[in-house]
Amino acid sequence: MTMQAQATTPAALAGVRVVEMGQLIAGPFCGKTLGDFGAEVIKIEPPGGGDPLRNWRMLKDGTSLWWQVQSRNKRSVALDLRQAQGQDIARRLIVEADVLIENFRPGTLEGWGMSPEELHRLNPGLVILRISGYGQTGPYRDLPGFGVIGEAMGGLRHLTGEPGHVPVRCGISIGDTLAALHGAFGVLAALHHRNVNGGQGQVIDVALHEAVFNCMESLIPEYSAFGTVREPAGSALPGIAPSNAYPCTDGWVLVAGNGDSIFKRLMESIGRADLAAAPDLASNAGRVARVAEIDAAIQAWTSPRTVGHVLDALATARVPAGKVYTAQDICEDPHYRARGMLLELHTRDGDTIEVPGIVPKLSATPGSIRSSAPHLGDDTDVVLREAGFSEAQIALLRDTAVVA
Repeated sequence: MTMQAQATTPAALAGVRVVEMGQLIAGPFCGKTLGDFGAEVIKIEPPGGGDPLRNWRMLKDGTSLWWQVQSRNKRSVALDLRQAQGQDIARRLIVEADVLIENFRPGTLEGWGMSPEELHRLNPGLVILRISGYGQTGPYRDLPGFGVIGEAMGGLRHLTGEPGHVPVRCGISIGDTLAALHGAFGVLAALHHRNVNGGQGQVIDVALHEAVFNCMESLIPEYSAFGTVREPAGSALPGIAPSNAYPCTDGWVLVAGNGDSIFKRLMESIGRADLAAAPDLASNAGRVARVAEIDAAIQAWTSPRTVGHVLDALATARVPAGKVYTAQDICEDPHYRARGMLLELHTRDGDTIEVPGIVPKLSATPGSIRSSAPHLGDDTDVVLREAGFSEAQIALLRDTAVVA
């Protein structure tokens, strides 16, 4: 499916103007999420190199492929915010905006004369999303913080990996992404409040570690009630059995046989009717007590079989199971394509690549990819003209390197 195939559908956030002043991951992922659903996103980048994400990981035609995902549906304005004139231009853009996204260290906006108080004086309805390592208040507010640090402080890294081994990264920038999604929810909540309660904007304060911490399930009440410190458990789901990854001859499968009736069907399908009929395994508590024995029985059945054989047998038994997918598996999977989760994107360098589709799926106002990721400053002149700058003024700003 191509991005053009979705470009004519209605947009849920049509008419919402966003100024994105963040860079790298958390702020821009939030901007990308809002842009997917129709918001107009104006991304302000520093002249010269722009957002560092442009050069991260694998490059094609000199531009990061990650950038093509993160910056679709955005317009790029190259603007030097270190200069007073650049700050004045940013304020003019923000005055006309509904939302400002920034993920600088706390105090940076204030140093540019763009404190929330000043911005709300100019634009009372403005929703300001501020994403930072530790939040805008508290004793750690001024410390530098990236997503990986938020994952550690939020409790996630301690639980990720095998018992007794070094805590591992989950493989993606999950701390930044969780903060971005919390930020997007906060923006939508604040816009709704503004629209039904008199037009007043507000500040949304998202800390990276708090976004991670918010997803830590029963971590704190278990400690509060019993003094239990949850520990890493590899691929297993602690306290819920059986749920684990099991080896096959050509890969791994995840099997979630932790429902009472599901467990019986699973045991019968692997030839262990004795375990299916055991009275003490009829409930989760009993299965947790014998989880090592159960895991060994499942592994003994999966190990000599292919992933396909295992999945077919468990689907027949109505037991939730799934292959551990690679990028190749995703791209070859018909379900991903049937759901529109792999879209063709035509880059501004003339290439065609596949990118992830849009989540969630709205029935009446689905999201769309309306434009590919911009080159640095692609839209500077157009945006400045829309803001009321004359051609002579734009030329002067270029001569003084305020814009590029």
